[in-house]
Amino acid sequence: MAIKHHKLMRWHVWLGWLIGVPIIIWTASGLLMVAQPIETVRGNHLRSETPALEPIEPVAPLLEGRQAKSLTLQQNSAGPYWVIAYSDGGKRRADALTGDLLPPVSGAEADSLARAARSDPPAIRSVSLFPADRAPIDQRSGRPSWQVIFDDDTRFYIDADTGELLAVRTKFWRAFDFMWGLHIMDLQTREDSSHPILIVSAALALLGSILGFVLLFTRHQRKRRATS
Repeated sequence: MAIKHHKLMRWHVWLGWLIGVPIIIWTASGLLMVAQPIETVRGNHLRSETPALEPIEPVAPLLEGRQAKSLTLQQNSAGPYWVIAYSDGGKRRADALTGDLLPPVSGAEADSLARAARSDPPAIRSVSLFPADRAPIDQRSGRPSWQVIFDDDTRFYIDADTGELLAVRTKFWRAFDFMWGLHIMDLQTREDSSHPILIVSAALALLGSILGFVLLFTRHQRKRRATS
């Protein structure tokens, strides 16, 4: 039993060296992620109330021969409009009163929409356009967008085709997102929660925990033998 306990102890020590860093990362990142309510992380307190849809008789939008997957009637500070989601994955907006297709969102319009979408808008620092394939890491919707940065470093993302609010990213959200990437060991996309490094690390951590639990009993049995 003494030899068995000694071998288990040695394995436990070696596993401790291997899994010590991942366990510290998981614990530290998990602690930060629960430090604030998820509603605060998502910036819900910064969003203004969505305007109620006006009672109108909408005119069906022009599709220009493209097949639509869905039509959604929405309202923002500029009034009611259609959001057309095409079967090929594209999106477009149209005037709800005339059915005419509207042009892509301009920088000035993105500025105005972001101000209206925020409950207490401070000054805006910058407005930048990003195509879908070069979107910032904190905007992963797969859509082209306008990034509107306020003076408090909060970022509102406005869909460049439809004017919809895609995301609100506070400074804490970005810290949360970085810690989430650490937690799942994927800092590149921060979305892959099932990959070999994470699975092996978790398996080793589980094995180390089981060994530590077994050592409690083998140590207790050694003490009983020594006193008998």
